[in-house]
Order: sequence, then C-alpha cells, then structure tokens
Amino acid sequence: MNAHAKALWALNGARLYVLASEVMPGSTGIVEVPAPTFLIETDDGLVLVDTGLSPRAVNDEDAVYGDLKPYVVSKMTRDQGVDAQLATIGKFIGDVTHVIISHSHFDHTGGLHLFPHATLVMNVHEWHYLQQQPESDRGPIRRADFSDIAESQLLLFDGDHDLFGDGAVTLLALPGHTPGNTGVLVRLPTRTMLLPMDTVHVRAAYDTEAVLAYDTDQQQARESIRRVKSLAIDTGAEVWIGHDIEDWRRYKAPGRYT
Repeated sequence: MNAHAKALWALNGARLYVLASEVMPGSTGIVEVPAPTFLIETDDGLVLVDTGLSPRAVNDEDAVYGDLKPYVVSKMTRDQGVDAQLATIGKFIGDVTHVIISHSHFDHTGGLHLFPHATLVMNVHEWHYLQQQPESDRGPIRRADFSDIAESQLLLFDGDHDLFGDGAVTLLALPGHTPGNTGVLVRLPTRTMLLPMDTVHVRAAYDTEAVLAYDTDQQQARESIRRVKSLAIDTGAEVWIGHDIEDWRRYKAPGRYT
C-alpha cells in the first residue's frame, strides 16, 4: 500500500519576464513566469523541489546573473528567496533533508548554496550533462550554483526513483528539455499532484505537445509531455505546470495542499 506525503506547499518565489515565444512557440510579447519551488513534508523528511533564484540577486541582479543576460529579467524581493519563503510557513533551511534538482537551469538552482547539510537528489544524466557543458556554451546554466556541492551530498538516480521506497514521492524521468529533466509525483492524503517542472512551461504547450527550440532533444521532449499525460490518467493526478502563471492562479498559490 502506498504511503502519503503529509502536505505540499507552493512557495512564492521570484517572477521572470521572458519572451512568450521562449515558453510557447509562435507566441508574441512578454509573459510573466513564476520561478517554481515546492516543499513536500513526509514522515521521512522535508523535501524541497528546486530552489528558485539566488537570494543574493535581490540587491544586485547583474552581479549574480549578468553573464546570463538576456535569460534573466526578474522581479524578486528579499521575502521571495527560498529561505525567507520557508520561514513564512514555519520551516527553516536546516529543516530541509532533501533537495530535488529537477534540472540544471539557473531559475531552479539559485538557492542550492543554502543547503550544504541536505541530500541533493538529481538524475545522473543531468549531472553528467552539467559536467560536460563548456564554459563558453552553458546556455541557461549558472555553474556557480553548483560550485560548493560536495559529491557526498549527491544522490544520483537513473530512470524513475521512489525517493523513500513507499510511493509518497516519486521522481519521474522526463528527458528532452534537458537530458535528465525530472518531474515529481506526490501522493497526498486527499489528492495526487504531478509536477512536470520544465517538461513543459505553459498549459498551452502541454495541451498541444509543443516543444521548444532550446530543448536538448525535441523528440524526447514531446514523448515526455505525452508520458505526463498518460501518468496523469493512470494515477488520477492533477498536473501543475510550474512556470504557468495561470496554473498558479488555478491552484490559488502560494498555498498548502493535502
């Protein structure tokens, strides 16, 4: 019998402002995009899914992310850092036992330096991809986010991975956006949530199975979108598109879910 996580929180992190075509091919204009960070409380530990933008960028974004322009145009206040957000729900960085790194892009990894005590959980193909990126062609990866990671912190996995062996939190291999892109299936007492993270960025792309020009493998990316749809049917899960501002409104986020 599958166990359940106790609760899921969606944290109120930074907002990015990007070309609409960067998240949905054929779109025009500028769109507001949440930098998604989720927290899962389980009997076995407190699990953070991604860490958003670096709190160090609040007062001087260019000093932290200047090399990644034009990827980064953000609106972030100090209380939107992952450490401050944890405090708003009565949790603290030292309480976090595991950090899931869905993939290596900057808007998911900025707070990693805050968790030297935690187990960092990452798909092995994403870890290899990160190591192989040349300094001159890193795309939306900020290598400094990973500079303080000790290999003893890493829990690398291949394929799907049941984090605690009880079905409460399952990591899903959803390659294509990056080679080790990872989603998370969370079984809660009254509902099941499927967080595909950057498998797809907006609901329109999910519905139409649209892939992006900068996906590392567009065919894999499309197959992963289809896999999310199939898993949602098989598990009865609700799908939350983490970068879609309308999904955040749909789920009345930020908030706590059981």
